[in-house]
Amino acid sequence: MLGMYDMPAVQAANDRFWSLIRAHLGYGPERLTRDGDVWEVWQDPNLVLAQTCGMPFRTRLHGQVQLVGTPDYGLPDCSPGHYCSVFVVRRDDTRNIGGLCEGIFAYNEALSQSGWAAPVTHMSQSNLRPAALLETGGHALSAMAVVDGKADFAALDLLTWLMLRQHTDLGDRLHELVRTDPTPTLPYITATGQNPNAIAGAIRAAIDQLGDDDKRLLHIRGLVEIPVAAYLAVPSPPEP
Repeated sequence: MLGMYDMPAVQAANDRFWSLIRAHLGYGPERLTRDGDVWEVWQDPNLVLAQTCGMPFRTRLHGQVQLVGTPDYGLPDCSPGHYCSVFVVRRDDTRNIGGLCEGIFAYNEALSQSGWAAPVTHMSQSNLRPAALLETGGHALSAMAVVDGKADFAALDLLTWLMLRQHTDLGDRLHELVRTDPTPTLPYITATGQNPNAIAGAIRAAIDQLGDDDKRLLHIRGLVEIPVAAYLAVPSPPEP
């Protein structure tokens, strides 16, 4: 399952990416899973490859799965294999974070590093917390909640924000206010019975073979090794 960055505009590219990984690996399901519960997929004893979020990895999955590696998306002002969250507001909103915290903060879910942990940590450093919360179920839904006036601001991970600007009109209806400190980006995982080194090698070979257009669509640059300890060291604020 590669569903963390799998909006309709890039699904075909993700399919080709997985086909290359599978060909180099020599086994695995023919097609990506797109309709399964993510927690069931992540914890499946037969899992070959999935991408999870840093917060679920450090809070629940660590010790139950193996870390394969961390994709490098070449994100601006972020070290390889790192990303950050972007606070977004309506295009005509001139308030700062302090003013926005008097309103409604939209977040995708409580176990999201980029949608919850990173922005809450960022706000807490200035002794701020939102007056009200709105759980949306997804980054794009959080962005739409701000556009529609159901929320005053939201935090999206930087890659999602770039992809939404590429493939939707949300970049014209929202603007970026501030970014959080970078943390390790969404890791690839596999089940405990798999060989993570072989899977990592297949991913690297697939990236090398992936067409330039697909690389641009997926923003994929490579696969880097970030220690498990680096993920575990990221702060986990209380859930809502």
